[in-house]
Amino acid sequence: MNDLTVAVSGATGYAGGEVLRLLSTHPHLNVTTVCGHSSVGEKLGRHQPHLPRYADFVIADSTAEVLAGHDVVVLALPHGKSGAIARELAETSPDTLIVDLAADHRLISPEAWETFYGSPHQGTWTYGLPELLLADGTKQRSQLTDTIRIAVPGCNVTAVTLGLAPLLAAGLIIPKGLNAVLANGVSGAGKALKPHLTAAEILGDASPYGTGGTHRHVPEIEQNLNGVLGADPANGPVRISFTPTLVPITRGILATLTADPGENAPRTADGTIDADALTAHLTAALTETYANEPFVHVLPEGQWPRTSATTGSNVAQIQATYDARAEKVLVVVALDNLVRGTAGQALQSIHLALGLDEATALPQTGVAP
Repeated sequence: MNDLTVAVSGATGYAGGEVLRLLSTHPHLNVTTVCGHSSVGEKLGRHQPHLPRYADFVIADSTAEVLAGHDVVVLALPHGKSGAIARELAETSPDTLIVDLAADHRLISPEAWETFYGSPHQGTWTYGLPELLLADGTKQRSQLTDTIRIAVPGCNVTAVTLGLAPLLAAGLIIPKGLNAVLANGVSGAGKALKPHLTAAEILGDASPYGTGGTHRHVPEIEQNLNGVLGADPANGPVRISFTPTLVPITRGILATLTADPGENAPRTADGTIDADALTAHLTAALTETYANEPFVHVLPEGQWPRTSATTGSNVAQIQATYDARAEKVLVVVALDNLVRGTAGQALQSIHLALGLDEATALPQTGVAP
């Protein structure tokens, strides 16, 4: 395939920079335009010095006029900012593949969007999580092969969805009372200067945010997991308590997920949960779901995910067990929020939409130490 042109809007941010890093060695996708806002007219190297290939690119204004005419446009903009430019771009460049890294087009329910984001719903695009299980037993990958509009999932959402979806589908956990506590690297909060993210504040500290069911990723997680059950995306049976926590690392998410055993959890003759058998069932459900997935690794027994093992890679690591004393299923997921949680799965989805090999130019090995 000849080179396809790519424009990246929001190129000076963390997500935009990660997209550019992955594209810098891509054999088919050729970045020709980088866009920003306050940095217009400056060279990209001032803002992304780790990207020498694009150092001399001059940052253009993020307008539909500039973005029009490219084969692929990646919108790495803050939530609520991509909807308007996407509408205008769709009119001027209708055949362009547009990929939104923000939340503007992820949710199916307008009511859920307005409740959690406080603005008019921008419409729903094809969801960019190829490994997501669907109610009919297929995966979201099949929906991505015939689309020109892709909404990339949230990074926290990716971790929780990958960890819990196979177990819900297998009836090994129940959909109510799900709990997710995530340790998040500070790059997930974006590149804009925020006082609470300065070194003096974040080093030596850990703090929760979006508590008590207020975080904007809650409806997206429930939408994904309700979809696995074939239920209404916003009003189905899935309910999750979701608590993200900032920790002093640059990249990474470690998701600790707990759930009550479901109706298909194996039991002994007296009706109690068979702990060893349930752990084996959990492992089997995860292993079977992700057996042919290069970017989701179910770890061997006794080995647990670590954020450092996923740094720089597009791989999510998963492990599960049954805590017999607490009578809870435990799942732990680790991933790099900027790669597997954002730019990497954006690129997976782009490949599927363009008919390319899904794994092209995507790293499966981390950077250690």
